[in-house]
Amino acid sequence: MDPREIDLIVRRALDEDLPDITSEAIFDAADQGVARFMAKAAGILAGLRFAEATFKTIQPMVSFTARKNDGDSIHPGEVIADVEGPVIALLSGERTALNLLQRASGIATTTRRYVDAVRGTNAKIYDTRKTAPGLRALDKYAVRCGGGENHRTGLFDMFLIKNNHVDRAGSITAAVERIRQRRMPQKIMVEVRNTAELEETLTLRPDFILLDNMKPSELRAAVARAAGSVPLEASGGITLENVREVAETGVDRISVGALTHSVKALDISMRIERASP
Repeated sequence: MDPREIDLIVRRALDEDLPDITSEAIFDAADQGVARFMAKAAGILAGLRFAEATFKTIQPMVSFTARKNDGDSIHPGEVIADVEGPVIALLSGERTALNLLQRASGIATTTRRYVDAVRGTNAKIYDTRKTAPGLRALDKYAVRCGGGENHRTGLFDMFLIKNNHVDRAGSITAAVERIRQRRMPQKIMVEVRNTAELEETLTLRPDFILLDNMKPSELRAAVARAAGSVPLEASGGITLENVREVAETGVDRISVGALTHSVKALDISMRIERASP
């Protein structure tokens, strides 16, 4: 991913936290130390570049050695990475590095569970824009580490006509026609809520159709009606308990807000070696 996005997120996070008056009061600038990141729970690792950038931003001379790679499975007790450098820098960056690493790994772990749940079907798992404000680049990177796919990055890179657009414009057809009149290169996705909207949208041949909060029986009917003419995406109310049933209806894509909007951080710790007597 773009190093500039990593730098932006890390610097903003450090600005919230520093200076570390406790560490600076206890230790001398010349004191050196070694810290280890260790997994305390099983999951999928993500966010190592963010953790490394945290320490490098505080002190460029810090040495960061990854023992695992983003996207790897990790297990309790495994060493993820070593960090060596000034003790003040290690302690000052500890919480920021862990916050980013634990969040990203939690997202990657959840994503992998959804990906595994639909394995063997044609459906792919996609994220949404339900990310933490200011952390979208991190969240979407973590989804990729877990084997998922990224939906649009923001409001700027794909047209997504939703119910409020339709209600204000008067119809799906009116909304699509207004967009096409602008002759812009972005693809068009249309959200539909029922059979009538699906029929109207199919005649317009958008790039994608989003089937919003439909039951599995409705999804199967939509797949049969579209007959492969437009890629179909299911969204709304998707959980680990029902995602397999949704995938087996034949939809091409499943978008899941839960990948990022209610993250359970993966338990990872950082411990600094005790100083020699």
